[in-house]
Amino acid sequence: EGGSKRRSWGLFVTAGVGGTLVALYAVATPFVTPALRKVCLPFVPATSTQIQNVLKMLENRSGSLVDIGSGDGRIVIAAAKKGFKAVGYELNPWLVWYSRYRAWRDGVHQNTKFYISDLWKVSFSHYTNVVVFGVPQMMPQLEKKLEEELEYDARIIACRFPFPCWIPNHTIGEGIDTVWAYDLKHSRGCETKN
Repeated sequence: EGGSKRRSWGLFVTAGVGGTLVALYAVATPFVTPALRKVCLPFVPATSTQIQNVLKMLENRSGSLVDIGSGDGRIVIAAAKKGFKAVGYELNPWLVWYSRYRAWRDGVHQNTKFYISDLWKVSFSHYTNVVVFGVPQMMPQLEKKLEEELEYDARIIACRFPFPCWIPNHTIGEGIDTVWAYDLKHSRGCETKN
């Protein structure tokens, strides 16, 4: 009888530890795998100053907005509150689900959409406003992709790191809060640096 109780207790502990490890793996993997990609794309939340700087760059703009690498949805939700139909693309499913919850909680879920997707597999051709929190390694390739896909009147807003070739029409902020705005009509035809 004592051995049976110990065996039952051992199975219970083993199942509990195993279940906990599986749950930790399921939660942690979407946050860790972007750091293991060829181009490391970690989740770094936008600061309130960055969000305000992005919104300043969107003043007097209309049309659709996309946030490439939308993280926890802060930019998309802030833009929706300013009247934009805003979309976010993010690889991490936990962040996408959290973004959807935040949009619902903030009452802007009708004006927002969040997708789990790789930015290289999405066409941004139907957006007139693009926000990107990129890393230096991806900016040359993204610059070329956006130049090929976007319409003449598009505005691209880069946060934390500028595009390597385009010359910004407007810059605001300092340090990590710096935001660069590029009006594509002035940037077309630029040769991307190697």
